[in-house]
Amino acid sequence: MFNQSGTRRWTHFHSALQLAVQRSAHKWSFEDFTECFPLYVEEDKNSASATFNSISDYIEAQNLRDLDKLFKDYNVQENIDILHKIVADAKERKARGEIRKDSWREDIDPRASACAKTIPVLEQDVARLRRQLKETEELNRELQEQLEEANRQTNEVNGQTLEIVNQLERTCEEWEQLPSEEIEGWTVQTLESLKPSVRA
Repeated sequence: MFNQSGTRRWTHFHSALQLAVQRSAHKWSFEDFTECFPLYVEEDKNSASATFNSISDYIEAQNLRDLDKLFKDYNVQENIDILHKIVADAKERKARGEIRKDSWREDIDPRASACAKTIPVLEQDVARLRRQLKETEELNRELQEQLEEANRQTNEVNGQTLEIVNQLERTCEEWEQLPSEEIEGWTVQTLESLKPSVRA
Protein backbone atom coordinates (compact mmCIF):
# COMPACT_ATOMS: atom_id res chain seq x y z
CA MET A 1 0.00 0.00 0.00
CA PHE A 2 2.32 2.78 1.21
CA ASN A 3 6.04 3.14 1.63
CA GLN A 4 6.92 1.50 4.95
CA SER A 5 10.18 3.39 5.40
CA GLY A 6 9.87 6.66 7.26
CA THR A 7 9.71 8.14 10.71
CA ARG A 8 8.09 6.56 13.74
CA ARG A 9 5.25 9.07 13.45
CA TRP A 10 4.59 7.96 9.86
CA THR A 11 4.73 4.27 10.83
CA HIS A 12 2.14 4.76 13.59
CA PHE A 13 -0.06 6.86 11.32
CA HIS A 14 0.20 4.27 8.55
CA SER A 15 -0.60 1.33 10.87
CA ALA A 16 -3.61 3.11 12.37
CA LEU A 17 -4.90 4.03 8.94
CA GLN A 18 -4.48 0.50 7.61
CA LEU A 19 -6.35 -0.89 10.62
CA ALA A 20 -9.15 1.65 10.10
CA VAL A 21 -9.45 0.67 6.43
CA GLN A 22 -9.64 -3.04 7.29
CA ARG A 23 -12.26 -2.42 9.97
CA SER A 24 -14.37 -0.21 7.73
CA ALA A 25 -14.26 -2.79 4.92
CA HIS A 26 -15.37 -5.61 7.25
CA LYS A 27 -17.71 -3.62 9.47
CA TRP A 28 -20.63 -5.01 7.50
CA SER A 29 -20.88 -8.52 8.94
CA PHE A 30 -22.13 -11.64 7.20
CA GLU A 31 -25.22 -11.48 9.44
CA ASP A 32 -25.93 -7.99 8.03
CA PHE A 33 -25.46 -9.41 4.54
CA THR A 34 -27.88 -12.25 5.40
CA GLU A 35 -30.54 -9.78 6.58
CA CYS A 36 -30.25 -7.85 3.31
CA PHE A 37 -30.22 -10.92 1.02
CA PRO A 38 -32.01 -13.72 2.93
CA LEU A 39 -33.20 -15.69 -0.13
CA TYR A 40 -29.74 -15.67 -1.73
CA VAL A 41 -28.13 -16.91 1.51
CA GLU A 42 -30.80 -19.65 1.98
CA GLU A 43 -30.38 -20.94 -1.57
CA ASP A 44 -26.57 -21.05 -1.60
CA LYS A 45 -24.79 -20.17 1.63
CA ASN A 46 -21.31 -20.93 0.23
CA SER A 47 -21.76 -18.62 -2.78
CA ALA A 48 -23.29 -15.93 -0.55
CA SER A 49 -20.28 -16.16 1.78
CA ALA A 50 -17.88 -15.90 -1.19
CA THR A 51 -19.80 -12.91 -2.55
CA PHE A 52 -19.73 -11.22 0.86
CA ASN A 53 -15.94 -11.79 1.13
CA SER A 54 -15.38 -10.51 -2.43
CA ILE A 55 -17.33 -7.33 -1.69
CA SER A 56 -15.41 -6.75 1.55
CA ASP A 57 -12.07 -7.33 -0.20
CA TYR A 58 -13.08 -5.00 -3.01
CA ILE A 59 -14.08 -2.24 -0.57
CA GLU A 60 -10.77 -2.62 1.29
CA ALA A 61 -8.70 -2.61 -1.93
CA GLN A 62 -10.60 0.39 -3.33
CA ASN A 63 -10.14 2.34 -0.10
CA LEU A 64 -6.41 1.57 -0.13
CA ARG A 65 -6.12 2.66 -3.79
CA ASP A 66 -7.97 5.91 -3.08
CA LEU A 67 -5.80 6.63 -0.04
CA ASP A 68 -2.65 5.83 -1.99
CA LYS A 69 -3.65 8.32 -4.68
CA LEU A 70 -4.45 10.99 -2.08
CA PHE A 71 -1.13 10.40 -0.33
CA LYS A 72 0.76 10.75 -3.59
CA ASP A 73 -1.19 13.85 -4.64
CA TYR A 74 -0.57 15.63 -1.34
CA ASN A 75 2.84 14.11 -0.50
CA VAL A 76 1.52 13.01 2.91
CA GLN A 77 4.38 10.77 4.01
CA GLU A 78 7.05 13.41 3.35
CA ASN A 79 4.97 16.05 5.15
CA ILE A 80 4.44 13.80 8.18
CA ASP A 81 8.18 13.06 8.25
CA ILE A 82 8.88 16.82 8.15
CA LEU A 83 6.41 17.36 10.99
CA HIS A 84 8.16 14.60 12.96
CA LYS A 85 11.55 16.27 12.44
CA ILE A 86 10.18 19.66 13.53
CA VAL A 87 8.69 18.16 16.70
CA ALA A 88 11.87 16.18 17.46
CA ASP A 89 14.05 19.29 16.96
CA ALA A 90 11.77 21.31 19.24
CA LYS A 91 11.96 18.64 21.94
CA GLU A 92 15.77 18.60 21.71
CA ARG A 93 15.94 22.40 22.00
CA LYS A 94 13.58 22.31 24.97
CA ALA A 95 15.72 19.62 26.67
CA ARG A 96 18.84 21.79 26.16
CA GLY A 97 17.00 24.83 27.50
CA GLU A 98 17.53 26.69 24.24
CA ILE A 99 15.14 29.56 23.61
CA ARG A 100 14.95 31.08 20.16
CA LYS A 101 13.26 34.23 18.95
CA ASP A 102 10.81 32.21 16.89
CA SER A 103 9.89 29.81 19.71
CA TRP A 104 6.20 29.69 20.47
CA ARG A 105 5.07 30.80 23.88
CA GLU A 106 1.58 31.24 25.22
CA ASP A 107 2.08 34.97 25.76
CA ILE A 108 3.26 35.56 22.16
CA ASP A 109 0.98 35.94 19.18
CA PRO A 110 1.86 33.27 16.56
CA ARG A 111 2.17 36.03 13.94
CA ALA A 112 4.89 37.75 15.97
CA SER A 113 6.72 34.45 16.37
CA ALA A 114 6.56 33.80 12.63
CA CYS A 115 7.79 37.34 11.92
CA ALA A 116 10.79 36.78 14.20
CA LYS A 117 11.84 33.96 11.87
CA THR A 118 10.85 35.34 8.48
CA ILE A 119 11.80 39.02 8.76
CA PRO A 120 15.59 38.39 9.01
CA VAL A 121 15.38 36.10 5.96
CA LEU A 122 13.41 38.73 4.06
CA GLU A 123 15.89 41.44 5.09
CA GLN A 124 18.75 39.32 3.71
CA ASP A 125 16.85 38.91 0.44
CA VAL A 126 16.21 42.66 0.27
CA ALA A 127 19.92 43.39 0.81
CA ARG A 128 20.85 40.87 -1.89
CA LEU A 129 18.33 42.34 -4.31
CA ARG A 130 19.61 45.88 -3.60
CA ARG A 131 23.16 44.76 -4.37
CA GLN A 132 21.97 43.18 -7.62
CA LEU A 133 20.05 46.34 -8.50
CA LYS A 134 23.12 48.52 -7.84
CA GLU A 135 25.32 46.26 -9.99
CA THR A 136 22.72 46.28 -12.76
CA GLU A 137 22.42 50.08 -12.63
CA GLU A 138 26.23 50.43 -12.85
CA LEU A 139 26.30 48.06 -15.80
CA ASN A 140 23.49 50.03 -17.45
CA ARG A 141 25.43 53.30 -16.95
CA GLU A 142 28.53 51.78 -18.56
CA LEU A 143 26.51 50.44 -21.47
CA GLN A 144 24.78 53.81 -21.90
CA GLU A 145 28.16 55.61 -21.98
CA GLN A 146 29.44 53.14 -24.57
CA LEU A 147 26.28 53.59 -26.62
CA GLU A 148 26.54 57.38 -26.45
CA GLU A 149 30.22 57.22 -27.50
CA ALA A 150 29.36 54.91 -30.41
CA ASN A 151 26.53 57.26 -31.37
CA ARG A 152 28.88 60.28 -31.24
CA GLN A 153 31.45 58.51 -33.42
CA THR A 154 28.73 57.48 -35.87
CA ASN A 155 27.48 61.08 -36.09
CA GLU A 156 31.04 62.30 -36.64
CA VAL A 157 31.63 59.77 -39.44
CA ASN A 158 28.26 60.65 -40.95
CA GLY A 159 29.21 64.35 -40.86
CA GLN A 160 32.54 63.65 -42.59
CA THR A 161 30.82 61.50 -45.19
CA LEU A 162 28.27 64.23 -45.85
CA GLU A 163 31.05 66.81 -46.26
CA ILE A 164 32.83 64.57 -48.81
CA VAL A 165 29.58 64.01 -50.72
CA ASN A 166 28.96 67.78 -50.75
CA GLN A 167 32.49 68.42 -52.06
CA LEU A 168 31.95 65.83 -54.81
CA GLU A 169 28.66 67.48 -55.77
CA ARG A 170 30.33 70.92 -55.91
CA THR A 171 33.19 69.51 -57.99
CA CYS A 172 30.72 67.89 -60.39
CA GLU A 173 28.79 71.15 -60.72
CA GLU A 174 32.01 73.11 -61.42
CA TRP A 175 33.12 70.47 -63.93
CA GLU A 176 29.81 70.74 -65.76
CA GLN A 177 30.22 74.54 -65.98
CA LEU A 178 33.60 74.32 -67.71
CA PRO A 179 33.45 74.97 -71.49
CA SER A 180 33.66 71.47 -72.87
CA GLU A 181 34.37 72.57 -76.50
CA GLU A 182 37.41 74.56 -75.47
CA ILE A 183 38.66 71.69 -73.33
CA GLU A 184 38.24 69.23 -76.20
CA GLY A 185 40.09 71.57 -78.54
CA TRP A 186 42.84 72.15 -76.06
CA THR A 187 43.13 68.39 -75.45
CA VAL A 188 43.42 67.66 -79.19
CA GLN A 189 45.98 70.40 -79.63
CA THR A 190 48.05 69.12 -76.70
CA LEU A 191 47.98 65.57 -77.99
CA GLU A 192 49.11 66.64 -81.43
CA SER A 193 51.91 68.73 -80.05
CA LEU A 194 53.14 65.85 -77.99
CA LYS A 195 53.29 63.46 -80.94
CA PRO A 196 56.87 62.87 -82.00
CA SER A 197 57.62 64.36 -85.36
CA VAL A 198 58.00 61.74 -88.02
CA ARG A 199 61.26 62.06 -89.91
CA ALA A 200 61.17 61.42 -93.54
